[in-house]
Amino acid sequence: MATNLPGPNILEDLGERVARHRLNKNLTQEELARQAGVGSATLKRIEHGSTSTQLVNFLNVLRALGLNQNLELLVPDVPPSPVQLANIQKRGARQRARGKRKPPPNADGPTWTWLDDNHS
Repeated sequence: MATNLPGPNILEDLGERVARHRLNKNLTQEELARQAGVGSATLKRIEHGSTSTQLVNFLNVLRALGLNQNLELLVPDVPPSPVQLANIQKRGARQRARGKRKPPPNADGPTWTWLDDNHS
């Protein structure tokens, strides 16, 4: 598969591959759809490379065809960097990302003050 193809072309290529695997297993679209737990219309959309297919349905079809063992190659695991390893050993595994830091308050802008009793 050419990975530099536009997204819809990649989906069409993947859909054609799913259809070939299905045919090699001598399964009808209805049989594979039932095994995957998806509707036959969904399987047809997958095989035609439709962009309106949910990823979970595509993954269910791959599982039913016995192709899910290769999914780890799609997005390989990233080993932690040496700095991350040191932090994990010190504090444990990172649980969330740090948000963008807010800029310091503008000194020229309005300031907030308490109202005193004279203004009520």
